[in-house]
Amino acid sequence: MNKSDKKRNISISGIFIAMVMTIVIISTIAAMLIFVQIYKNAMEQSAVTSGTQISGQVLNTVENYTNEMQNVMQQIVLHMRKGSLEDLAFIQNMVEIRSDIVAVTTYDKDGNLLDCWNNGQELKRKSADHAVYTDDGSDDGRLNISKPHVESLFVEYYPWVVTLYQKISAPDGADIQVNMDIRFSDIANYIDNVGIGQHGYVYIADLDGNLIYHPQQQLIYSELKKEKGTHLKEGTHKESDAIYTVHNLSNCDWKIVGVCFVDEMITAKVKNAVKILLIMLCGILVAVFLLGLAFSELFSAPVKKLAHAMRGFEKNTENFVFIPVRGTTEITTLSSSFAHLVVRIQKLMEQVRQEEISLRKTELKALQAQINPHFLYNTLDAIAWMCEDGRNEEAEEMVNALARLFRISISKGHELIPIAKEVEHAKSYLKIENFRYKNQFIYSFDVEERCLLYYCNKITLQPIIENAIYHGVNQMVDEGEIQIRIFMDQQDIVFQIEDNGIGMTEEQCSEILHQEASDRVGIGIKNVNDRIQIYFGENYGLFIKSEPDEGTCVTIRIPKIEEDTDYGQK
Repeated sequence: MNKSDKKRNISISGIFIAMVMTIVIISTIAAMLIFVQIYKNAMEQSAVTSGTQISGQVLNTVENYTNEMQNVMQQIVLHMRKGSLEDLAFIQNMVEIRSDIVAVTTYDKDGNLLDCWNNGQELKRKSADHAVYTDDGSDDGRLNISKPHVESLFVEYYPWVVTLYQKISAPDGADIQVNMDIRFSDIANYIDNVGIGQHGYVYIADLDGNLIYHPQQQLIYSELKKEKGTHLKEGTHKESDAIYTVHNLSNCDWKIVGVCFVDEMITAKVKNAVKILLIMLCGILVAVFLLGLAFSELFSAPVKKLAHAMRGFEKNTENFVFIPVRGTTEITTLSSSFAHLVVRIQKLMEQVRQEEISLRKTELKALQAQINPHFLYNTLDAIAWMCEDGRNEEAEEMVNALARLFRISISKGHELIPIAKEVEHAKSYLKIENFRYKNQFIYSFDVEERCLLYYCNKITLQPIIENAIYHGVNQMVDEGEIQIRIFMDQQDIVFQIEDNGIGMTEEQCSEILHQEASDRVGIGIKNVNDRIQIYFGENYGLFIKSEPDEGTCVTIRIPKIEEDTDYGQK
């Protein structure tokens, strides 16, 4: 990089900081001017809207809860009027299911306690002086509900409740009053958590102006605070220091009063400033757009070129040629680093490719080198035994078969041999094994002639046949039979080795397919499967199908390989 290039490079961080500072300064000044102008006009409206919305939400919540309690009370009264055992059991179940119902009680006209349904608390006395409430007997659908009070019916249990009450005629014709004590803490906790602004609040009063619940009622009862809005009617009332929003409940003589203080509602309504903000925002956007164009020329265009180069490198890593991208200092640095990265990755890919080729050759040689010493020892021992017994012709035939077996096994170091050679190798092996096992089994070959000219991995059939003899027919009382079939299946060559031996379970098939080679098992089925998949991929290989006492069929699938294919004779 020469000196002129260094002068043309501009720091991205410098451009970004300058642009952000310009936008922030303009936006801040504009916002301050707007909010200062609209603050005085929006403050009162904000307070009214907040108070109306929040107190309306409280109204809906309290009204829904009291409506639900009214429905419960109607169900209890309905069952109490019937008076059957099932109806009385329903009342007890309702008390046990609803955790907010403390007790359901009935009183006679003199206030004497008749019955009490509760959740297992012990009654302290049979009557309560405050148990009977005034009920004019009208059926206008509104709740008869008391002020919050401490329940005093039970021993060492004093919950804070409100009482729903109703006078009815008992099944025996007597006039009684039904009380349902409801835990008031749920409503109280909800009211305590509601706020309008930082210091505003919501409270409940009755239509006569008496407090039902106030979040600051301790201060009110101790006369440290006075509440001015208890006698206000439904609607919004603006005072000098506060705004009161009053909502009457439709189902009882309660009202919800929301209180918010004008001097703390400093949050301005944005709606009144939208038009002014839009005009100023357009100016800011124009400025940002112009700055963005300049920024794009200095940063975005080089970044796009670099990103395009990276995508090209992903698609064609081996043959990719990178042309350095010029731009800001950071872009130039990234371009140089990417160029070095491309060169290193291409070198590493070539190195890995060569190592994979070497590793595959090493694995193939290791797999090919596993020859069963027991097989060689037992075969030579059998030949020696035949010579001593004077069976020279059979010994000579066995020696010739062993020679052919090892000649084909060596195959001049080639991994792939013609299928005809592989079949000859299998026949030589079967002849030797038939001598050793004294004709305990018979075998047959069914090979399509057109398959013989194609190539396969050497020593493919012999391990499978060995497994069929050792694990299958050798353990049979009757004569065993091994059938070898080779045929074409579209673009593949299929080998099938089937025996009528004792068969295997699915677990045994999996174990044989995955166990490593050993002296006793010879080259091993896993060896055959590994060599095929190393050469031709995981779509090819070995598959075992077996049933106990029915026999085993091993299928080997390889592609059709000709002598002059890319697999060659490595």
